[in-house]
Amino acid sequence: MSLHPQRLARLADLLSANDLDAAALNPSPTLTYLTGLHFHLMERPVVLVVAPGKEPAFILPELELPKVNALPYPVHVFPYGETPETWPQVFRKALHSLDLFGRTIGVEPRALRVLELRLLEYGAPGAHIVSAEAALTDLRIRKDADEIAKMRRAVKIAQDALEATLPLVKIGMTEQELANELVIQLLRHGSQPEMPFSPIVCAGPNSANPHASPSERAIQAGDLLLFDWGAAYEGYISDLTRTFAVGEIDPKLKQIHAIVQEANAAGRAAGKPGLPCAVVDKAAREVIEKSGYGAYFTHRTGHGIGMEGHEEPYMRGDNPKLLEPGMCYTVEPGVYLPGEGGVRIEDNLVITETGSESLSDLPREIRVVG
Repeated sequence: MSLHPQRLARLADLLSANDLDAAALNPSPTLTYLTGLHFHLMERPVVLVVAPGKEPAFILPELELPKVNALPYPVHVFPYGETPETWPQVFRKALHSLDLFGRTIGVEPRALRVLELRLLEYGAPGAHIVSAEAALTDLRIRKDADEIAKMRRAVKIAQDALEATLPLVKIGMTEQELANELVIQLLRHGSQPEMPFSPIVCAGPNSANPHASPSERAIQAGDLLLFDWGAAYEGYISDLTRTFAVGEIDPKLKQIHAIVQEANAAGRAAGKPGLPCAVVDKAAREVIEKSGYGAYFTHRTGHGIGMEGHEEPYMRGDNPKLLEPGMCYTVEPGVYLPGEGGVRIEDNLVITETGSESLSDLPREIRVVG
């Protein structure tokens, strides 16, 4: 039996609890989570409007009708043709059917575009369009067993793909060439083509940039070689990082790898139900600060994962949100020495009834490649 009517009903309850009369959603992981349907952002708007006690309304182009016609639960469909001048009236008809004139409509701040905002404003005169972030976060933040199983599979695909890529590392090949090889292996091992993000493959001084892009720099002996990559499986993702040595590396770089490995272990051990997210960040950060490299750990310890690469909850030192069973997140401490190199070790975890479990088990100790 489809989970989607249950999820739509849960959203309706959350909207009521947050004093929202409706939610209007663009194509996004949230829309897919609620409906099982996949749409992409394009010049033709697609908007799902959910209002408590009423049948959901789908505003979409006529060419997308086959997707909604096969849904195993009722929705009220408002299709439109190819003439943009007619779209505002279709929005007005849909929003009027839900009695949303002058009401409060919640949206996803990171997904809504000006295109849809203006159509919603026209479609519901006098409406207050506000952030529904609190309600939508609570909707997806705890993963069920099926979701966790899909994430576990995404982790295995990513780990197997990297292990297949490592023998291909050769001194003289570029970061971009190696990133291309990793993408090929991710696809061969079962990742969906739309991956959570483009893999980061960076070596030497470039590894000191936490969000480096693969470049034409050739990999050299003595480099640290960092991979930050992930796979997608049935809409759920993995996000991992490992750092390797290309031949013999400077003892200082070996030392920071050992420090980050210890910080990663501390962060993984810290997560338990009922504790604030901040404890995960503090546990990992304390190791690095005690080692004298606190100034070189320049980002939070982790972020939530699921259908998106970055979602709630966030492992920040000031985050009081309590961890609960089913919450999934990364632990990814790092030390970055400008001009020399950087180390990050990242794992994917899930909070259990009694503690936490790492979904990833790829070796964390430093390994020599190339």
